[in-house]
Amino acid sequence: MAIFKGAGVAIATPFNADGSVNYDEFGRLIDFQIENGTDAVIVCGTTGESATMTMEEHMDVIRYCIKKVAGRIPVVAGTGSNDTAAAISLSKDAEAAGADAVLLVTPYYNKATQNGLYEHYKAICSKIDIPAIMYNVPSRTGCCIQPETAVRIAKEIPNMVAIKDATGNIGQTIKMMSLADGALDLYSGNDDQVIPILSVGGLGVISVLSNVAPRQTHDMCQKFFDGDIAGAREIQFKALPLINALFSEVNPIPVKTALKYIGFEAGPLRLPLTELEPEHAAQLKKAMQDFGLI
Repeated sequence: MAIFKGAGVAIATPFNADGSVNYDEFGRLIDFQIENGTDAVIVCGTTGESATMTMEEHMDVIRYCIKKVAGRIPVVAGTGSNDTAAAISLSKDAEAAGADAVLLVTPYYNKATQNGLYEHYKAICSKIDIPAIMYNVPSRTGCCIQPETAVRIAKEIPNMVAIKDATGNIGQTIKMMSLADGALDLYSGNDDQVIPILSVGGLGVISVLSNVAPRQTHDMCQKFFDGDIAGAREIQFKALPLINALFSEVNPIPVKTALKYIGFEAGPLRLPLTELEPEHAAQLKKAMQDFGLI
């Protein structure tokens, strides 16, 4: 059974002015997502600025999210690391806290060979019983899970059930899904490729766009599942200028500004991320207006 089907939000983490986590606003954002049709919450991923959280903070945010969601939709905890031992520790703690699944990015900076990736995921998954999702985002990590490796991992590691594909290489994705022959669930990791990913068997998207447009992102997926391909495609096309604006600078810089535009106190970013440049802020505001969000 799939972890979720549809639009999962890669949720941002609101901060207070002093850089601490703003749990009140985080709770409000979670409720906003669920009330507007989001199908799953992915907490402490890239968009949640997990890279600048301490291990204690990381787990506190995951625990809060699980408690706040209270079983209304699945919670997928980002517990990946370039240190396998750290990823094991976070994953075990997330399982104990009640996460429905974990999202595991490929090792970054130190990278890994294809065999190293297999051993990394095998080691983590052997210590937990909940399902896991591989996260393949070579533009950030410098490390790419090749189709043959992804399929080997899925077929030989029982609780590695899915992949978040942010390669942007649809040819590679098609090859992977052909080799997998149903053994691997697929989620888009790019908001501008939701429909192409769904067309080759994807179950949905792990989305930055959903932070500010949860209903529209859910509807894009649902229309596709319901056979309204033209309707789904129309939302994808209409959202493209906003998606481009949300990636005018490195994620999550633009989306935290976008959240402010729709009334959330998203707070500052943690260094080395800095505030959105004025010209990009203007582009973002116009795109949000054109999409009917503000």
